[in-house]
Amino acid sequence: MTRSLKKGPFVDENLLKKISRLKVGDKTPVKTWARDSAVTPEMVGFIVAVHNGKIHVPVLIQENMVGHKLGEFAPTRKFVRHGGKMQKELEIAAAEKTKVQNQASTPAK
Repeated sequence: MTRSLKKGPFVDENLLKKISRLKVGDKTPVKTWARDSAVTPEMVGFIVAVHNGKIHVPVLIQENMVGHKLGEFAPTRKFVRHGGKMQKELEIAAAEKTKVQNQASTPAK
């Protein structure tokens, strides 16, 4: 369910205070645990470190993020990979191929 239009989007007040104290172009990350907070136009250009349950993931806020939630940009689950033994063999073969290509491209002294 979405939030009522008369209430407007939820934005954490403490986060807005922290961002309002920063100067334009300041690249210091602002730590927050408010994953449910919406991105506002005032946040554009700043770095917000969103907590994913383990660490703070730095997110550079851009204009196309306005209206979305901060939690959308800090995934809470880590994707390892699909496949089993066969996939591992393919990855090893690809790594060896790139290793050979890198050795051939570097000049000998």
